[in-house]
Amino acid sequence: MFDVLTVAALCDEFGRQLIGGRIQRVLQLDDATVALELYAEHQRVVLVASADRQNPRLHLSPVRLSADPDRVTPLLLLLRKYARGGQVVAVEQPPLERIARLSIAKRFWPHKRGDVEEFEAGDEDEAGAELVHTHLIVELMGRRSNIVLIDDDGRILDSARRVTPEMSRVRPVLPGRPYQAPPAQDKRDPRGISAATLARLMADAVASESAASVVVRELAGFSPQMAREAVFLTAGRVDAVAGELATATSSAALAVAVADVLQPLDSGRWHPCVYTREQRPIAFAAMSQQHLQDDDEEQFSTTSAAVERWLSLSGQAEPVRHAQRRAKLVAEVDQAVQRAIARVRSLEEERQRMEQGERWRRMGEAIYAHLHELHRGQLVLVADDLTVPLDPTRSPSENAQDYFERYRKARSATENLPELIEHAQVDRDYLAQLQTMASLTETLEDLEQVRREWDALRAPRQATGATRTRKSAAPRRPSGFRTPRGDIIYVGRNGQQNDVVTFDLAGADDTWLHARGVPGSHVVVHWSGPEDDETIERAAALAAYYSGGQHSTAVEVDATQRRYVRKIKGTGPGMVTYRNERTLSVHPRSPSELGMA
Repeated sequence: MFDVLTVAALCDEFGRQLIGGRIQRVLQLDDATVALELYAEHQRVVLVASADRQNPRLHLSPVRLSADPDRVTPLLLLLRKYARGGQVVAVEQPPLERIARLSIAKRFWPHKRGDVEEFEAGDEDEAGAELVHTHLIVELMGRRSNIVLIDDDGRILDSARRVTPEMSRVRPVLPGRPYQAPPAQDKRDPRGISAATLARLMADAVASESAASVVVRELAGFSPQMAREAVFLTAGRVDAVAGELATATSSAALAVAVADVLQPLDSGRWHPCVYTREQRPIAFAAMSQQHLQDDDEEQFSTTSAAVERWLSLSGQAEPVRHAQRRAKLVAEVDQAVQRAIARVRSLEEERQRMEQGERWRRMGEAIYAHLHELHRGQLVLVADDLTVPLDPTRSPSENAQDYFERYRKARSATENLPELIEHAQVDRDYLAQLQTMASLTETLEDLEQVRREWDALRAPRQATGATRTRKSAAPRRPSGFRTPRGDIIYVGRNGQQNDVVTFDLAGADDTWLHARGVPGSHVVVHWSGPEDDETIERAAALAAYYSGGQHSTAVEVDATQRRYVRKIKGTGPGMVTYRNERTLSVHPRSPSELGMA
């Protein structure tokens, strides 16, 4: 809901509160989130900007924040150099874009531009100091969100997310490259659009298509929420179809509604609010929403306050602290993942030595087979496909015994190797799953569930011979997403929930889905009737979204009946094998993108 209007309201708020403010601290809250602590208008305030793909955001917070001192990124170092001690001199929003641009000015001594040392506020002699401008650009564009620091020549210094040419041929984002704004969409400018143009757009669309969808598709800067508001102001309901608004009268009313929705961009009069339904948050906006008039509305004095309230109601009462705790947990598990990977690699090397042991056995047998042809002092035996080096100081029989001794030692050291490799690979896969589930947590409650699972895994065994599976607090039962015809899609958010979804909630004939070849959630479709391909596609998109492939363009997802899924004995929760699957290639989509609640 960080649409054009919300970003504009935030830029107006920043312009009133931050211009002239001095940046005192720069914090890296997680890999995608930075915070600037400023002293402005005789008070301390914190600007939080996040390019988190699941929860991009931008707002002011009155709370003094803290960060992990060990978390240091190139972007943080550059912000410390160019922003800390500087002043905010401008805040801008490109027209009809979800982008905020903060310009920062800071004085440097020319001979120290390349050093960390910089001009300090309060120095008496400013003569010769050079005023350097940098610009912090916050792009709030869903999964493509980013935070980019550029110099005054428009060259990228660094970014929260680096985008290589392999990831995007159109718009790489890398240090040293010129900054390019996101490519303009091929849409019409809605400012001053005529009724005739709107009538033509509605007439050209399929008559039964949602009018709001046509507005989003055709008008630049219009989010689904803005489009629903415009359609409601026109027709008195949000589900009006294109055919209804294709008449001259309706299109004229729609033109007025579009202008009304955009009017705050010119007037700067904002009315931030958060909407709830049955005490559950459903929307926040920079303006009152007439199409949500039947829901509970809570008004705020600033847009930042509305954003923080929304984050709180959405289960992210401490969004920054949640991000910090999540990053810390992911880092802890990652260390265990790296150790598990190293162990598997070490065991694989042992297996290679075991294969060499088999070669030593064959060499010993070859020497005995050709014993009558050999003599002391011979350097090599060539027999069949083997070249056998010989110690010339030993007899042929002693050479053979030496090779057999090497073979016996290698075999003894690797006797249980296949079983050890299998266990090590299962451990590695389970830890990778745990790391993925931690990185995908969206609420503090989900994070605590994964944290408890991690703590249980690390706890020492209480008795000799204890199984690898450890008990922990009972997982929260997933609520599920209901489809229009009554099917329920369950998604596990941690290992224990994966077990609950698969083995407690699913029936034998229900459809079970999981991203292929990557860690992720177990997804189950509990059918209310015959299987439906559209529902399976939606469930597959969810399985791709809640997986390690969330940020990929396309993800392969396996689907099979629940009856063909089996738990792997002696492993952590959520580890299974399955068969009789079919594979779908889908684009990862979140519940909100799928219109599910």
